[in-house]
Amino acid sequence: MNIFVLMKRTFDTEEKIAISGGKINEDGAEFIINPYDEYAIEEAIQVRDANGGEVTVISVGNEEAEKQLRTALAMGADKAVLINTEDDVENGDQFTTAKILAEYLKDKNADLILGGNVAIDGGSGQVGPRVAELLNIPYVTTITKLEIDGTKATVTRDVEGDSEVIETSLPLLVTAQQGLNEPRYPSLPGIMKAKKKPLDELELDDLDLEEEDVEAKTKTIEIYLPPKKEAGKVLSGDLADQVKELVQLLHTEAKVV
Repeated sequence: MNIFVLMKRTFDTEEKIAISGGKINEDGAEFIINPYDEYAIEEAIQVRDANGGEVTVISVGNEEAEKQLRTALAMGADKAVLINTEDDVENGDQFTTAKILAEYLKDKNADLILGGNVAIDGGSGQVGPRVAELLNIPYVTTITKLEIDGTKATVTRDVEGDSEVIETSLPLLVTAQQGLNEPRYPSLPGIMKAKKKPLDELELDDLDLEEEDVEAKTKTIEIYLPPKKEAGKVLSGDLADQVKELVQLLHTEAKVV
């Protein structure tokens, strides 16, 4: 099987995010593989081991993403591709990323494409479905189980506390939800092997794309941290007095009644 994984480099979930000049301050910040993409990488490796083929992990970004791609190779992926847009794309969005990925994938004869359900830094969940639409292939999001039988796939997806089972055919794009699997840690032999595995770096020119072809469709107006959560209030006195005070607070402070 010809399997591809869409991977994004994101902030470490344990990092404290700082805003400077209306932008996220990346100085000294720790970056990781987007956690949902780790599920996608693990599932791709398991599918390959069960059905044969190879796994290629792709990332769009700058050269710093090479570290995360090497980690994916150490986990067990066969190849990695970095599409470096640092010099060509100043402000991209989900359309930009999806357009670039789809252009790369359009002639790769992919049987299965996996990505994370969402990226923890943006949370839009748009890139995977956009890529599938551009490639004109079926897609299923938020999956928690994947079974491949020849050219058929049975997919279980999370639907707000319940599950939905879908039967479809390959080629197929799916996005991974927490619970799909337990991503492995790179082993020492895996890390050593990763150094010798192919990691190709491409630019927009290599895909016959111009800057205007991938120009963002959206614009970020402002980035800010959520307001600090205030301490709660404990009401005292008789029940009737508490109810009266609660109604007053809901009206004067919360402004919901």
